[in-house]
Amino acid sequence: MKLIDIGANLTHDSFDRDRAQVIADAQAVGVEQFIVTGASREHSPMALELAREYPGVCYATAGVHPHHATEYTAECDAEMRALLAHPEVVAVGECGLDYFRDFSPRPAQRRAFEMQLQTATEIGKPLFLHQRDAHADFLAMMANFEGRLGPAVVHCFTGTREELYDYLDRDWYIGITGWLCDERRGQHLRELVRDIPTNRLMIETDAPYLLPRTLKPMPKDRRNEPKYLPHILEELASDRGESPETTADLATENTRRFFTL
Repeated sequence: MKLIDIGANLTHDSFDRDRAQVIADAQAVGVEQFIVTGASREHSPMALELAREYPGVCYATAGVHPHHATEYTAECDAEMRALLAHPEVVAVGECGLDYFRDFSPRPAQRRAFEMQLQTATEIGKPLFLHQRDAHADFLAMMANFEGRLGPAVVHCFTGTREELYDYLDRDWYIGITGWLCDERRGQHLRELVRDIPTNRLMIETDAPYLLPRTLKPMPKDRRNEPKYLPHILEELASDRGESPETTADLATENTRRFFTL
């Protein structure tokens, strides 16, 4: 099976000691390509550097996560636009709203999100989106740009049936992570993933976060890695009533089309 991890935070400092080995370990189990998440002013340029180091294997996004929204100044906007001009940078984001943690004030989150949506309309690259506990504002802000945006994926979907249907009604893609494997918080996803159309499904680890809780044995350092993507795939395929090969083929085809790989 050929897999693509659409959300790997490979610039995270937990990978500094063995990043090359992490990539090699994932490739050894069929994860052939990686979309390296750019989620801050610091890490978006680092994602591009990694994509240049691994041409055709790693690609990058460039954006500012709502946790870092206060750093989204005019200068930051110019920096993101410059990064997005590079062909290795395949999406705008990670951007969106997060009212669960509120690490940045909500007005700052909305301002940063609006600026990145405007960038997406002008640059024409897909959107890599984040939404948590901010569904109404998220939809309203996206609606303000209706008809001017390209494809969008709601990364690391963890929401309700209503939220899922709202996204699918707008033809957005859905990224599924190891949250599916969390019996405490992700049990509802076991049924919801059946409703994701075959042409809207993508998979990701969000490494080093969201280590699947059903892994056996569990890694001692609790660090999630792209090499665990096949584990997520197998559980996702089972929940959808598909073979792993079928789910892998669908997700990989969707990912290549979405990011123009």
